[in-house]
Amino acid sequence: MRTQPGQTDPALIRNFCIIAHIDHGKSTLADRMLQITGVVDDRSMRAQYLDRMDIERERGITIKSQAVRLPWDGHVLNMIDTPGHVDFTYEVSRSLQACEGAILLVDAAQGIEAQTLANLYLAMNADLHIIPVLNKIDLPAAQPEKFAEELAGLIGCDPSDVLRVSGKTGVGVRELLDHVVATVPAPVGDADAAARALIFDSVYDTYRGVVTYVRVIDGHLGKRERILMMSTGATHETLEIGVISPEPKPSEPGLGVGEVGYLITGVKDVRQSRVGDTVTTAVKSAREMLEGYEHPKPMVFSGLYPIDGDEYPELREALDKLQLNDAALVYEPETSAALGFGFRVGFLGLLHMEIVRERLEREFGLSLISTAPNVVYRVVMEDGTELTVTNPSEFPTGGKIAQVFEPVTKSTILAPAEFIGAIMEICQGRRGQLQGMDYLSEDRVEIRYTLPLGEIIFDFFDQLKSRTRGYASLDYEPAGEQEAELVKVDILLQGEAVDAFSAIVHKDKAYAYGVDMAKKLRELIPRQQFEVPIQAAIGARVIARENIRAIRKDVLAKCYGGDISRKRKLLEKQKEGKKRMKMVGRVEVPQEAFVAALSTDSGGDKTKK
Repeated sequence: MRTQPGQTDPALIRNFCIIAHIDHGKSTLADRMLQITGVVDDRSMRAQYLDRMDIERERGITIKSQAVRLPWDGHVLNMIDTPGHVDFTYEVSRSLQACEGAILLVDAAQGIEAQTLANLYLAMNADLHIIPVLNKIDLPAAQPEKFAEELAGLIGCDPSDVLRVSGKTGVGVRELLDHVVATVPAPVGDADAAARALIFDSVYDTYRGVVTYVRVIDGHLGKRERILMMSTGATHETLEIGVISPEPKPSEPGLGVGEVGYLITGVKDVRQSRVGDTVTTAVKSAREMLEGYEHPKPMVFSGLYPIDGDEYPELREALDKLQLNDAALVYEPETSAALGFGFRVGFLGLLHMEIVRERLEREFGLSLISTAPNVVYRVVMEDGTELTVTNPSEFPTGGKIAQVFEPVTKSTILAPAEFIGAIMEICQGRRGQLQGMDYLSEDRVEIRYTLPLGEIIFDFFDQLKSRTRGYASLDYEPAGEQEAELVKVDILLQGEAVDAFSAIVHKDKAYAYGVDMAKKLRELIPRQQFEVPIQAAIGARVIARENIRAIRKDVLAKCYGGDISRKRKLLEKQKEGKKRMKMVGRVEVPQEAFVAALSTDSGGDKTKK
């Protein structure tokens, strides 16, 4: 195979990624690899070196993929760090496509988790060479023998083939690097064909624009070349091209077959270099894109409103800036009679929603209210028209609805066998359908359910964790849609619907939701001069009611002694005044009540660990 001068021979390249669950030591192992291969010296070293965001470092999770070039034993190793979380499955699948091998990293004290299992199946489907590794063998609670057998059973290898390392102390890391060189296949591609490179990540740099991370499959990409993004048809000029080791280093010869690096074109919009797209040269363009490209689809929608209405322009600007770094984020303006101006924002999942909101509050200093998360429903009317509903206020209220479809997921739960009963009880209560169950070892079980996405996004994960003492792990993936009996529950204050509290729920849960919200609001809304009824209603039918009693002024204070008819006359006069006040008065709901009712209602899974 012909290579350009100064370019690495593909036979010496090894591209691999690390698949691991949150908190199983992936970033620590990456830190040791950076130190042992000498690309980061001891003085510059810091923990979680590849996690650049504060939130990543605090929560101990990887949100953005990172790539780093490591020299080892005359070879070049390209390690692609992948997010471990279910919300970023699409990014993980693209990162896997850029590799030939994957290190399956499992905590020797905990065993494999559901999300790692899902990513392992993705790697197997991509035909990657899997290297099973047990990490944290220095822990007193480590059970390497037990979990080596579990991994061997999953992958189909011998327990003695499972490598044992400690990312913290560095034990076994050199042997692991040697093993990568010996067993991971070298990249294969046609150096003389038209250039094709896969985008597996892109980030926004304030000064240089979008930095696009690519893996070259065929051909060659050089500096000052016109390149073409095949899905959008946009052409740009490469201003800089190079490798990451672990800081960006420009490469004069450019990037050839099998190489992993970055390119900068001066573009200011991440949406122009989307993850999964194929880059080719504009002059001699490739005919076919690389397989598997798709637009990330938002799964969960929530309204974001500034607590102070004057911050609306700042919120718009902040979302614009955040979208530069996150092409999966979609939003559109919306107004709420109760909360004012805000945005309806689409997220990949609950963790994505948590991170976006936290970044808006932290990086841009905003104070936000978020409405309860919703999924996307498809409503078919009797006249055959279809509506896509992402917001309860869009749900048709007329009685002409023929069918409502909701998204469903294939969910996998891994847990100790003693919790099977508790898990089944939770899933049946959330309208789940059992698909199957397998024992991974004597005391660990994998349970598969079909669950509606709308049931997962509230407090399902919290319930699962608390009922299994934190041992269960969950993974889910979209599995189409199903017809369901869903209704819209409105909360009325003095006969007027408050749109922020409306929700689309299953018919069987409507009563419980209505009673719960009415009770909550009775405690949160301050008493008025007149009595205020709080009602929960489906259409015109009221299903629950609470009353906020009026503050009664003591009009009899000045009336000491005297005839009872005098007191009665004063009380009747007060009653008339209250009635008149009730007709013209509006219920003032303080912002604190909205914040408290919505935050406790949307409960959601906060860190999804």
